Amino acid sequence: MWQKVKIQLMLSMSFLVAVFWYCRRLYSFLAQLLKRWSDYLQRKLIKNHSVLAEVDLLGYSAREWKGETKQAKHMREAYNELFWNYHIKYLRQVKKDNYCVLRAVLFQILSQGIPFPSWMRERDILKLPEKLLYSQGCNWIQQYSFGPERYTGPNAFGKLRKCMETLKTNWIEISGTKDHEERGNLCNALFSDESKEHRLYEAIKFIMLYEVVEAYEQIKNREEPIPHLFSLLLARDTSSDPLSFMMNHLNSIGDSGCLDQVEIFLLGYLLEVKIRVYRLHRFNTEEFQVNYPDEYRREWNEISLLTEDDRYYHIPVIRT
Repeated sequence: MWQKVKIQLMLSMSFLVAVFWYCRRLYSFLAQLLKRWSDYLQRKLIKNHSVLAEVDLLGYSAREWKGETKQAKHMREAYNELFWNYHIKYLRQVKKDNYCVLRAVLFQILSQGIPFPSWMRERDILKLPEKLLYSQGCNWIQQYSFGPERYTGPNAFGKLRKCMETLKTNWIEISGTKDHEERGNLCNALFSDESKEHRLYEAIKFIMLYEVVEAYEQIKNREEPIPHLFSLLLARDTSSDPLSFMMNHLNSIGDSGCLDQVEIFLLGYLLEVKIRVYRLHRFNTEEFQVNYPDEYRREWNEISLLTEDDRYYHIPVIRT
């Protein structure tokens, strides 16, 4: 009897050991699978957010500009200057593509709840493509290109109208949201949807074109004086009229090119915001801090940008 019991006990112990080993392996496998899935979701989430959460400014500077090269030291000094003398304690990184400056500007306008510019409230911006095409005879807008889509053709008018609708609908909804946290959630959702984002930027690009057409017509007809920024823009060989401005500058934005400084002047003017830019590569010069446009109205809201190279821009966060 004892031999039989002993054999049964040994078999039971072996079975329990095998079950324990199997459960341990299963647990290890599931834990590894869960970790991989979590990492994948995190990468996906970060990838889809074109404006990231706040990070410590000096920590970012130390990570991005290691070493003792002249440029690295210069950049770290510039970041230190912002931290200690301009009360900029944090930074929101903005996706580095050729919509970068448009994204940084529009994100701040919406997240701060800045309302529609006064001139946009007086006119229906949904009718701007129609006005340009039919009232002013600009049938060349069929050559308008939608950033990385590189689309041109007879359907450009319809695509432009959809872009204008996306801009107006989202701007009104978000700026009308009074709760700061809820408005932030709406912005995060909007700037995680690439197709909607691109429609916003294409709408802003088209409004820039519309303003240049208006200014060009005023110059031709010798009507009331226009802001100096239009004279600067139209004085360039590559943008001496609205068509060349569109073909040589606007069409490449979002694809192979980004906004020049004179175009950032125009951006601030049409959105009625003062854009203050900290240009770190110009630290210790008069061009370290500049305003776009330099002529602005007192009642305009102010937003800030930070750049290391006049190409890609981030959002500085001020804490006093």
